[in-house]
Amino acid sequence: MMTFENILQDLKRKHYSPIYFLMGEESFFIDQITNYILDNALATTERDFNQTILYGKDTDIGTIITAARRFPMMAERQVVVVREAQSIKNIEQLSSYVKNPLESTILVINYKYKSLDKRKNFPKEIAQNGILFESKKIYDNKIPDWIKSYVKNQNFQIDPKACFLLTEFLGNDLGKITNALEKLSINISSSKIITAEDIEKNIGISKDYNNFELQNALGRKDVFKANQIINYFSTNEKNNPMVVTIALLHSYFSKVLKYYFIKNKTNEKLVASSLRINPYFVKDYKLAARNYSAKKLVSIIELLREYDLRSKGFSDAGTNHGELLKELIFKILH
Repeated sequence: MMTFENILQDLKRKHYSPIYFLMGEESFFIDQITNYILDNALATTERDFNQTILYGKDTDIGTIITAARRFPMMAERQVVVVREAQSIKNIEQLSSYVKNPLESTILVINYKYKSLDKRKNFPKEIAQNGILFESKKIYDNKIPDWIKSYVKNQNFQIDPKACFLLTEFLGNDLGKITNALEKLSINISSSKIITAEDIEKNIGISKDYNNFELQNALGRKDVFKANQIINYFSTNEKNNPMVVTIALLHSYFSKVLKYYFIKNKTNEKLVASSLRINPYFVKDYKLAARNYSAKKLVSIIELLREYDLRSKGFSDAGTNHGELLKELIFKILH
């Protein structure tokens, strides 16, 4: 099965397939491929007669096949895009066309948020005569690397802290991330490096009061800074949900504990790879490991689990999240 990068490379070389069946949970890659075809497969003057967009809720298999079997008018090819094809219940009935597609048609099927059973004949027929692409969600721990790669392809750079802030704030929603990066690319300085200051100024994420700074303050055992941050969180609970803070702190302290069991701690690349972090942050984990014993780290992880349950209403009489967070941070630090 071809990758997103392979498909785009072929499209840029104008190597078109008669069928693109684009399926899966991550809509970003499906939209990118579809939009590239719509923007580049036909000249602007050819689109009125040779570009058709159908919607799954408003069409059927017969209409799709009829559109796909038309010949282009005064052009080398035509493009037929079916959006929201996941709404078509009998999509496998396209098999009759898939087995014998028209070479002058580029048929693009957007089958979002679900996938075909690749053990069945229909997906195999697509792969034999066209492109079958499964667009999978990127795991959260892979998002920083994806951001760096995306920014590099746009001829920009992003510093590690700014990358962390975007990941924390936007999660693995690639559409939101790329929109934020496009906004930043327009507004950053001539240095072409996106910084935490740029994130704060243009996206509205505080560079000083966020989960990244909280975990660093805890790692350093900086009581004053940690309390400043949680007080800020308490007055901005909507933008700083406790469930997210606990999840990130759980990941952080689990990695600090894992650091204890890395044999070759002098090799920063090995440490970074083992912990799945940017090498830039290895020094922070080393400091945290000096400040917390392995026994204390185990108790912190247990505390985080306890307060996660309490924040969700288990074994708690209704203490507000701000107070719960203050309790938790006090117990971590003391």
